[in-house]
Amino acid sequence: MGSVRKASAWLGLVDDSEMRYYDDDYAEGPEPGDAARDVWVTDPRIRATAETAQDQGTRIATVTPDGFRDARGIGELFREGVPVIVNLTAMESADAKRVIDFAAGLTFGLHGSIERVANRVFLLTPNDYQVVNGGERRTSEGGFFNQS
Repeated sequence: MGSVRKASAWLGLVDDSEMRYYDDDYAEGPEPGDAARDVWVTDPRIRATAETAQDQGTRIATVTPDGFRDARGIGELFREGVPVIVNLTAMESADAKRVIDFAAGLTFGLHGSIERVANRVFLLTPNDYQVVNGGERRTSEGGFFNQS
């Protein structure tokens, strides 16, 4: 019996025997908190896209750790060959320094690279990826707004 129907029966708005008859005829689906109502289940296009990206190795992970304990997740993603963007803006300075030390060791050990892309935001790339910086090309060509 659903939670609304149970509450209705408890309040006396509906007869219990009527509720049991109703439940026999109309089976209820999964509750809103059930894992079966995951977005991946309801939209097969998203599932297919995620599976294709995983098969082709075209995933990029973004991680915003709460503390140093989240460093393991960064390491696991990086070991799988997934580039990781680490956003440390929500962390305290001491923990952020520990995460960066961990990430630097991780990239050194697996022959990858680490690059600062913004204040307290870093990109970890495996050795088979090349980071292309669009700003260097624009500067060498004289810039976009050079109208002389």
